[in-house]
Amino acid sequence: MEAFPVIDMEKLNGEERAASMEVIKDACENWGFFELMNHGISHELMDTVEMLTKGHYKKCMEQRFKEMVASKGLEAVQSEIDDLDWESTFFLRHLPVSNISEIPDLEEDYRKTMKEFAEKLEKLAEQLLDLLCENLGIEKGYLKKAFYGSKGPTFGTKVSNYPPCPRPELIKGLRAHTDAGGLILLFQDDKVSGLQLLKDDKWVDVPPMKHSIVINLGDQLEVITNGKYKSVMHRVIAQPDGNRMSIASFYNPGSDAVIYPAPALVEKEEQKQVYPKFVFEDYMRLYAGLKFQAKEPRFEAMKAMETKVNLGPIATV
Repeated sequence: MEAFPVIDMEKLNGEERAASMEVIKDACENWGFFELMNHGISHELMDTVEMLTKGHYKKCMEQRFKEMVASKGLEAVQSEIDDLDWESTFFLRHLPVSNISEIPDLEEDYRKTMKEFAEKLEKLAEQLLDLLCENLGIEKGYLKKAFYGSKGPTFGTKVSNYPPCPRPELIKGLRAHTDAGGLILLFQDDKVSGLQLLKDDKWVDVPPMKHSIVINLGDQLEVITNGKYKSVMHRVIAQPDGNRMSIASFYNPGSDAVIYPAPALVEKEEQKQVYPKFVFEDYMRLYAGLKFQAKEPRFEAMKAMETKVNLGPIATV
């Protein structure tokens, strides 16, 4: 099996830029995932985020999770559970309007730290979108504009803990799915593994690496690139010991952004447009009920809707 793609972003500034860009290109086309080192977010900030996240789980969420497990009798299950995940989560919204100040039980230093971390991740996401534009041979800034809508992108963070699971063979940490949105930036536990992606019909571990950010592509980038880049099925395997931290930030289109294959790519590849044109919010409504199913029927459903709706041109900044 070929090695999981890891990119040292410092090499983008020197003689190894072309080789590093090639690794990103191959990862987007064949993996849907890659891992970044030296991405510009300080180790100190990441260590603080990890410490505060794990502390918050212990203080505010661990007992609630144990009560949920007990109420559903999950520790004694005898057959596979396919309608819930072995995870404890909460969500933060950053853009277009932050809700960090409204989330209960967060201490002030945790709120401030997560706000700072989100700002750094937002910049990194926009930098990556331009690297993707460069590899695709389309105008710099195109992907950011495609995501923009009337109010800018949607950006939020899912903070998860995957506690030790007594029956990991029967309960998934997180069931297999592709991500609905744009670009996902993950800060994951470097000691407890569990994240896997599907490649060539085999489940492949995403290696935990200290101070890395794992990137994966969502369904919207598959649509905009007319299938050149792919969103990929992934899952989290529950572990019998160790509590796995996962902080996934989703840089997504604005709710009213109109998503469709980039005309420059359709012309360049001399292919017909095989993906639909739709409003992102409509896709998210559909995804909510079909998250753990294959993405292709979602695209087909949006195509059927497209024939009924006349969608205007792309909104730009």
